Amino acid sequence: MILKLKRTPGIYLVGFMGCGKSTVGRALGEEFGWRFVDLDADIEKAEGTPVARIFEERGEPAFRLLEAAALRSVVRKIECGQPHIVALGGGAYAQENNAQMLVDKGVSIWLDCPFEMAQRRVAGDESRPLARDAEKFRALYEQRRSSYARADHRIEVRGDECADVVKQILALGLV
Repeated sequence: MILKLKRTPGIYLVGFMGCGKSTVGRALGEEFGWRFVDLDADIEKAEGTPVARIFEERGEPAFRLLEAAALRSVVRKIECGQPHIVALGGGAYAQENNAQMLVDKGVSIWLDCPFEMAQRRVAGDESRPLARDAEKFRALYEQRRSSYARADHRIEVRGDECADVVKQILALGLV
């Protein structure tokens, strides 16, 4: 295990919506025997309402505050030595305060998938409010790439097989 993960055993999966963070995160959690956290799912559970409704009723800034608080909560557990795989929402790592919170709190991994793949995977999914307008969706994809590129590692998502992505992550020799 790399030293950074011995101190703070957190692996943070970042990337655009539809890149597979939740699916890969669950598989990694099983592989490592670590707890898996889907940050958006935690927010939905805590708020008792879907992310899309939070966006609609309270707006994106309010959602981002909830997201930062949920991430802080998970990071505290990781700082106490509880190993976690965390799937961040597509915009979480693009928020400077969140990215800074994760520096030296584990390892961040960017799941980099082609735009067309992300678009296909989220097509028609009404639970993704930022994917409803095709032009804005593409612009957001391009805008966020520079934020994701700050992650400690980049994994190229080439297809729909979760096992291929997990294999690439295992090859990093993190644990």
